Amino acid sequence: MVQFWYSLLALMIVLLVWKWKRPRNFPPGPWALPILGNFLQVDFRNPMTDLEKIAKKYGNIFSIYMGSNPVVILHGYKTVKEALVDYAIEFADRPNDPLFFAMSNDKGIAFAPYGEQWKEKRRFMTMLLRNFGMGKTSMESRIQEELKCLMKCFDDKEGCSFQPQEMLRNAAGNAICAVLFGRRFDYSEKKFNRLIQLAVDLTKNISGIWGELYRAFPVIGHLPLPCQSIFTTLSKLKCFLMEIVEEHKKTMKPGEPRDCIDCYLEEMKKRQNTGSSIDDESLIPIFLELFVAGFDTTANTLEWALLFMMTYPHIQENCYKEIKLVIDEKKEVTYEDRHKMPYIQAVTHEIQRFGTVFPLGVPHDVTKETTFLGYTIPKGIRVMANLSSVLFDESQWKFPHEFNPKNFLSDEGEFMKPDAFLPFSAGPRVCMGENLARMQLFLFFTSIIQRYEIVWPEKNKSPDLTPRFGLTQCPISFNVLLKHRRC
Repeated sequence: MVQFWYSLLALMIVLLVWKWKRPRNFPPGPWALPILGNFLQVDFRNPMTDLEKIAKKYGNIFSIYMGSNPVVILHGYKTVKEALVDYAIEFADRPNDPLFFAMSNDKGIAFAPYGEQWKEKRRFMTMLLRNFGMGKTSMESRIQEELKCLMKCFDDKEGCSFQPQEMLRNAAGNAICAVLFGRRFDYSEKKFNRLIQLAVDLTKNISGIWGELYRAFPVIGHLPLPCQSIFTTLSKLKCFLMEIVEEHKKTMKPGEPRDCIDCYLEEMKKRQNTGSSIDDESLIPIFLELFVAGFDTTANTLEWALLFMMTYPHIQENCYKEIKLVIDEKKEVTYEDRHKMPYIQAVTHEIQRFGTVFPLGVPHDVTKETTFLGYTIPKGIRVMANLSSVLFDESQWKFPHEFNPKNFLSDEGEFMKPDAFLPFSAGPRVCMGENLARMQLFLFFTSIIQRYEIVWPEKNKSPDLTPRFGLTQCPISFNVLLKHRRC
């Protein structure tokens, strides 16, 4: 009898090892443990260093296991560019991700499967965001209004050391709220502060260790574990949006859209009974994705901007000199002014590169079994494009491992954007809010530099540039000291 149990145990071990054997012609990678996969070899609280080491050993396309789920990692500019641009359609799908499904039920855009419905929704929302950038209620005017509120808060803190994160999040959140929902909130409003905190918690937890464990072992979703907070957060965010949508339905006037929700509702009515995917089921998922992504990436980038300017005061001073040269100190900076500010443009792009707010992007899937760089990637495999490896690729940047605006300047001092600048990903799945994000960053950054000198307040230690990893990446909390510029 004992021999039987030993034989059964041996058979189970053999079956487990066989199950974790890589498919034929699959990208190579480190040996994975049964059940756990590579969870003990890759620190999923911040996997970037471990992924770099694995790439050095196995090459620019490799695989790891998250539990029982194989994941293909694309590393370096040439590999990522070839996949997302040259093989654009093949890598345009999204994997079956239980967390992303909970967020949008495959009805949104960012996490929805590739197909005709996705194309229809993306075309319409891209056009809507572009068209909303014009006119008296344009994105720029709304951002400028929010800037005035942020400056007032900063003025109240002048001469004091304070943490700017909450103010920057409020400003970025309000800017996207104004565009999407046609209104801003007072920074002291509890409901608004709760909304911002929910969005922060969501992006942190969805890519955190409990999010990855849930993806690997969905059964834990039925247990009272920390992953439950993700679903609670999602439910509260959706309820908030549903309240806004219902209010819009009651108060909107046909032909007089106030914001993106009004435009969506009008378009939905036009396409009623046509089988269009611009429908009521897609409304909440689309605007949830736009709000969370639009707010979080901008807020985190602005945090990096302040931290880098305190770390490199000579770069900050050069920025101020260019602003002063181009803009009268009593005037507001406009987005059009960027064409006369090559150094500022270089700095804002370097902030995005060096801060790497979106280190791994959103997971991809192949639309069909695909042969890529000699390897076979089956349909249904999670594919991650390591955007951080692109933005620090030593073959593509003059100064890959240092914060240096010359990465974006020609020998003549003109602004230039290298092909490897892919903070918003590339191909069909490139971020559709890219132009809005760039406008926000330019206007916020130049206006702050124009008005204040940004000073590191702690004389006994240097700024810590260690990132806090997540779906979006932000700095460790820090204090800042703002001084009004006098001339």
